[in-house]
Amino acid sequence: MHTAPVLHHRTLSSHEEQFLTFRLDGQEYGIAILKVQEIKGWDKITPIPNSPAYMRGVLNLRGVIVPIIDLRLRFGLSEAKRDAFTVIIVVNIGGRLAGIVVDSVSDVINVTAEQHCAAPEYEGQQNREFISGLAQIDDKLLILLDIDRLVYPETLDEVEAAAPIAAMQ
Repeated sequence: MHTAPVLHHRTLSSHEEQFLTFRLDGQEYGIAILKVQEIKGWDKITPIPNSPAYMRGVLNLRGVIVPIIDLRLRFGLSEAKRDAFTVIIVVNIGGRLAGIVVDSVSDVINVTAEQHCAAPEYEGQQNREFISGLAQIDDKLLILLDIDRLVYPETLDEVEAAAPIAAMQ
């Protein structure tokens, strides 16, 4: 059973943000902790017909239908075998829940303004719109994601509209 990282209760300065870090294909990513509702172990997903490949389906989370997005597929990476470390990070996007599947959750970290830097721009970078920046943490570079842009509200509308049909099958 995978347990969620322990949140450290210390006062953040006005120049710090907290991020939940996770791994995806060997790379470390981070999303703002304030967007995270909960971390859940891998569970059975109900597929939704005619959805994009990265949209795995929906999950009934205590009576709420939650669309599930596979971040590996969303980023054009190869699909991975699910294991004991695979988790669904449930995020809150404008009052609506969505789940993102990641390889494993790492930690909750504080990122200072000095550690935060803009992602370099270059031609052909497809996933640039999802990246809010980079952070140098010790000896590794962390990719910070903008979860609001990664999970479009329009996508949530489409999946929620199709969810009752899938539940009847």
